[in-house]
Amino acid sequence: MKTRAITTSSFCIVSLLTLGLGSAASAASGASGTSADKATIQRGALLVGIGGCADCHTPFRMGASGPEKDVARGLSGHPAKLHLSSPPKLDSDWNWAGSATMTAFVGPWGITYAANLTPDRETGIGGWTERDFLNTMRTGKHLGIARPIMPPMPWQALAGLPTADLKAIYAYLMAQPAVSNRVPDYRPADRD
Repeated sequence: MKTRAITTSSFCIVSLLTLGLGSAASAASGASGTSADKATIQRGALLVGIGGCADCHTPFRMGASGPEKDVARGLSGHPAKLHLSSPPKLDSDWNWAGSATMTAFVGPWGITYAANLTPDRETGIGGWTERDFLNTMRTGKHLGIARPIMPPMPWQALAGLPTADLKAIYAYLMAQPAVSNRVPDYRPADRD
């Protein structure tokens, strides 16, 4: 008799799809008023799930069985009210570390915080157009022209997606509930 192990990635994908498709289907016009069709939003949910976006962009909360993703703050990035202690000293450029929330990271590039990907106009991507999103994913720069997107965000993998897939991801993100959460700014590394 063969046993099948469910991998963490598979579990994350199934969980996100269960949560995401349900909310996407019921919020086809979402908080931002996007008019993407249901199939496009569902395609975006699939891609966001496969890409593991919620792994870093959804904070944890303490549940009955320990830490769990806080779906009420889904894709809202590093919690604004969570002030972290100084990161550990890294002994070489080959080291990096992440916070227990999986929303903040430190490495040779500095300190990065997972961005708010919800359609909140003030603190998320609600003010972005579809073109802004495409330019960001294609260039690895905020809005296609501002500061670079820093590790561990795998924008290079997203840059290779077909335009229709990036548009589906954008439609899905814009169909999510807006969460007001101002993520801390990127902090460049101190170079001695």
